[in-house]
Amino acid sequence: MTITAARLTQAAGVSAAIAGLLFIGVQINHPAMDVATVTTTDWVVRSTAKALMAALALAGITGMYLRQIRQTGILGLIGYALFAAGYLLMLSVEVVAAAVLPSLASTAPAYVADVVAVAFGGTATHDIGAMQTVLILSSVGYLAGGCLFGIALFRARVLARWAAALLAAGTVATVALAVLPESFNRPLAVPTGVALIGLGISLWRDQRTAAAGTPAPTGAVAGSH
Repeated sequence: MTITAARLTQAAGVSAAIAGLLFIGVQINHPAMDVATVTTTDWVVRSTAKALMAALALAGITGMYLRQIRQTGILGLIGYALFAAGYLLMLSVEVVAAAVLPSLASTAPAYVADVVAVAFGGTATHDIGAMQTVLILSSVGYLAGGCLFGIALFRARVLARWAAALLAAGTVATVALAVLPESFNRPLAVPTGVALIGLGISLWRDQRTAAAGTPAPTGAVAGSH
């Protein structure tokens, strides 16, 4: 198989769609966020899936950005840089969650409890060191980057506009978690997952159409109206 830019971009679209499915999947029957949960196999499996999701999402949004660098302009660059940084930090956090926190749960339960609390919008009662900064920067990158990147994609009119709008709205909506009960964590993740699926399929179809030599109508890919 010949590796071409179009095939790589199609792969990025598939990666984004799978990331969206994983993002929704890990929310189903999610256990309570406490130290006892950290020691379970369920926690390790979900954290590993989230790390994979972040890596795939990073590949996906990179393909989206490279497909429409000129159309998205400076806003696209800023949005992509922030969003990519957010996912990269999220990947790091989930690796720590899967590989480090379970082993610390029995020896440093207070530390683990504080890390979990901050990761889900709460506050720490003790010093958790650099993890505090990493978690904050990850949240800022995800929220601000997702919003700006979604707006840039919407304005570019290359990929599905409904999915771009949902990405911007879905990421910003998570700000409300600061004042909402923990039970809202799971439902509010679904719109972003759906947006990634929509954008990923749209990117894949865009490249498939281009490879076939048939120009796709601007803004009409994958039901973008």
